[in-house]
Amino acid sequence: MPDIWGQAAVATKFLLYLGVLTSAGLILCRQVFSEQLAGLDRFLRAWAVFFALLAATMSFLGFAVRGAVLMDDASGMTDLAILALLWETPPGDALLLRLLGLGALLTGVVLGGRWLWVALLGSFLAIWSFCEIGHVASEDRLWFQSVLFGHLIVAAFWIGVLLPLHKLSGSADTLRVAAVLGHRFGQVASVAVPLLLLAGVVMTWRLVGSLPALLGTAYGLTLLAKIAVVTLLLALAAINKTRLVPALQSGDPKAGPHLARSISLEWVCIGVILLATAVFTSILTVPS
Repeated sequence: MPDIWGQAAVATKFLLYLGVLTSAGLILCRQVFSEQLAGLDRFLRAWAVFFALLAATMSFLGFAVRGAVLMDDASGMTDLAILALLWETPPGDALLLRLLGLGALLTGVVLGGRWLWVALLGSFLAIWSFCEIGHVASEDRLWFQSVLFGHLIVAAFWIGVLLPLHKLSGSADTLRVAAVLGHRFGQVASVAVPLLLLAGVVMTWRLVGSLPALLGTAYGLTLLAKIAVVTLLLALAAINKTRLVPALQSGDPKAGPHLARSISLEWVCIGVILLATAVFTSILTVPS
């Protein structure tokens, strides 16, 4: 069991992932599915602002927690000497990139219209900040960082469609739009999800390196737990694509509530996946 600062590191990292990936995903989906989501513009922008502010808050708090970890005391969170030292390390570089990206995202969202492209670029920058720190960055290989970046973009895209699809499927007046959005997302996902899985396999093998390390270390077992939940998430997505979205397209009034419940289960799976990711990027070490 990690100490209080380890737990704080996991909690802030979990909320950071949630904030960055959801806000970026909402912007990405708004741009890709602009026709279907035009009527939800205010809804999407409001949630994007909320999650971006959550991410910015967790960025600062997570950085301060690193100071507490170094000092093994709460005073490290406000010790300017310790924080200045951290600022000169990769976590400081990642924080700067993340805040610049989130700032651009918020600016683009608040201004709206064509400025949403600024928000999209900010989203990419905020996501790239995760590639500048941790186990992947330690590989010091651009191709490996690029694999992670692609993995996170697809993950953000998947997360980003859930809020608008849940909103649209919850009202009889917007079921037709939900059907079109679900169908279009399924078309994109048929290409994007295999890339997501391929990137996951590449990173898993490169970081773990062997079957004994996967089965015999805390890092490997946590990764296996994450993979199990990802499998469940894929099963839910398959049900949505093959049964619920076609039912929506055929006008079945029961399909909307069923899809909304399925999306709620997807949110639970995503929460578990992000928590597992926070654990093995915060308190677990890569097996050597």
